[in-house]
Amino acid sequence: MMLSPDQAEADLSWTQSDPETMLNGLKSAGCASDEPAEMEDRAKCKADQPLSREEKRRRRRATAKYRSAHATRERIRVEAFNVAFAELRKLLPTLPPDKKLSKIEILRLAICYISYLNHVLDV
Repeated sequence: MMLSPDQAEADLSWTQSDPETMLNGLKSAGCASDEPAEMEDRAKCKADQPLSREEKRRRRRATAKYRSAHATRERIRVEAFNVAFAELRKLLPTLPPDKKLSKIEILRLAICYISYLNHVLDV
């Protein structure tokens, strides 16, 4: 969400400008008190609060295992994409035969070649 300079912070629904209001909300949830709490109690309190779907997704995607799996899937996808273009390139007649073509040139040439073959079949 982009903020413009003329947009006031007060009209944003996700901001809490009053720290006391935020502290009262935590106290009512049982997560903050005036007496000192132990580390176990603090961890338990954080664990009691359910995470939103977006926060769960963000935390899952931040793990090294997820990033590694995503990178592997992307490498496989790009490799399959490039193999498909190479196979299509082999089917297209060009002069010289080993001319390097971009992906868009391959697609345009394939469209023209298919049109030509349709014309040959119709005659």
